Amino acid sequence: MLARLPAWPIYPLSVIPVVWLFWQGATGRIGIEPVEAVEHRLGLWALWLLLSGLAVTPLRRFAGINLMRYRRALGLTAFFYLCCHVLTWAVLDVQGMAAAWADILKRPYVTIGMAGFLLLVPLAATSWNGAIRRMGGPAWRRLHRLVYSAVILGAVHFAMLRKGWQDEPLLYLGMAVLLVATRALPRRI
Repeated sequence: MLARLPAWPIYPLSVIPVVWLFWQGATGRIGIEPVEAVEHRLGLWALWLLLSGLAVTPLRRFAGINLMRYRRALGLTAFFYLCCHVLTWAVLDVQGMAAAWADILKRPYVTIGMAGFLLLVPLAATSWNGAIRRMGGPAWRRLHRLVYSAVILGAVHFAMLRKGWQDEPLLYLGMAVLLVATRALPRRI
């Protein structure tokens, strides 16, 4: 049933939670540190979406559940949330590109997070049919393997941000490593 639903509604629907989150932050409805709350929620949602996108292939290979038509939408929505996360950090949190650059150089978890974000930029830029045709399938697939490193860097960024050994970030890091590792398994176990 789910495999028959079109993927295109994901794009306009993905804007609604972002608008709602910013409205909550602007009206003081999400705590005493609204900028931090918005920034962290956007980053967490982006990580969830990236992990969901990585789960599509193992679900098809090992469980026979084909959700491939949603993978691009999940990835581009994750990138949109990640862009909102980075912009919230650069504009509202550290308040400027000079301060953002200084933060990237000073804080290792920000450096790692930015590295993961930058790995996703060429993927988002080539996630349209014309780019796939121009690059050719094999080259496009090789480029899009960058998502594996990007997701692991994002999970490491989250774990370092939380400081200490907390369950939630370690769970996401473990999921990222497991989802990437499934690519090395044979098609049938």
